[in-house]
Amino acid sequence: MLLQKHKAHLTYCSNIHPGETWKDTLANLETYTTEVRDKMGAERFGIGLRISGEASKGLLEGNALKEFKTWLDAKDFYVFTINGFPYGNFHSQRVKDQVHSPDWLSEERLAYSKRLFTILNTLLPEGMDGGVSTSPVSYRHWFENQTELTEAKKKGADQIADLALHLYRMKQESGKSLHLDMEPEPDGILETGEEFIQYYNEFILPAAIERISREAGLSASAAEAVVREHIQICFDVCHFAVGFENIGEALQNLKEQKIKVGRIQISAALGTGPLNTSSEFKLIGQELETFDEPVYLHQAVCKDEKGGLTRFKDLGPALAVFEKNKPAEMRTHFHVPIFLENYKTLVSTQKAIVETLKHWKNEPFTPHLEVETYTWGVLPEEMQTDIVSSVCRELQWVIDTLDRL
Repeated sequence: MLLQKHKAHLTYCSNIHPGETWKDTLANLETYTTEVRDKMGAERFGIGLRISGEASKGLLEGNALKEFKTWLDAKDFYVFTINGFPYGNFHSQRVKDQVHSPDWLSEERLAYSKRLFTILNTLLPEGMDGGVSTSPVSYRHWFENQTELTEAKKKGADQIADLALHLYRMKQESGKSLHLDMEPEPDGILETGEEFIQYYNEFILPAAIERISREAGLSASAAEAVVREHIQICFDVCHFAVGFENIGEALQNLKEQKIKVGRIQISAALGTGPLNTSSEFKLIGQELETFDEPVYLHQAVCKDEKGGLTRFKDLGPALAVFEKNKPAEMRTHFHVPIFLENYKTLVSTQKAIVETLKHWKNEPFTPHLEVETYTWGVLPEEMQTDIVSSVCRELQWVIDTLDRL
């Protein structure tokens, strides 16, 4: 347990390892995650498990889940968190907006999430809570107007209400507290902290309270408590930083609205840092171009000198007008190693991580911390190093940073 003195769990997300079948997933854990644990010198190591749609079905066939639990116990591993955002292939082929598919409007997203919670309910050690991260309902650009977006929000809330009831019933049987950690993301239907809070209050709470009250026979206040326990937020630092959100204010707003943080995903975005009219926009644009790759979406946000924000669906469209528009600063949704503060003339949003960890150390609002740099395979070649050493360096950076704060 890497953060034992903080009574918290620190891990990395295994979505960094390619593999969509359960066989491939287990092979990655046996190879890479075991090496990470050994190099970190952890007696027990918590796994941030990523399970694809295909792998989730494979793990629930026959004795696979029982055998995996036996393997975990024998190797001094435990699972406390699952990444349930990307359903399908997440490496080596174009992902882009399809990372949201199937979305929360579909029955398959609900069924997939229930499978993941069945797995987590079995694997989670007694006395811990466990979370499954998920998509922010859907990808907003799949909907043509506000009416369609509103209908999508309603449908998503109905599905999430179904899951909240499901998790309540699971707790009645097992005693384990499990939560869905919704992850606001650039160009998601829920993009910012403010949008998440609004959606939680105006869509999730009404739909889930009504459903739970009716089917579980609870009062409205008791049903609300159920929703707040089982539906939480995944606070991905990179996503908040890309949108230039104030970390302290975002966390305070969640606290005031009594919305729990299920996990912190510790990740850094890439940016230009503050610019001015004399900045070398051509050179900076050329350096950014090396990160404009075809697998993942790298949404970009430009801030003007008055603080106004212009959002782009991907890094390419932002670079097409970068030199002409000369923004005061630009950030892009490209996860870079959290231990890097600078790359040539570019900078990371590492300071946002430090600020988040500072708030967390003063008031530990979640016991789940997960490093999530999944872009190792698409980084510029000179930034690519041994994956195990890189992961260990990231985990150690978190530990050292908390010690310094």
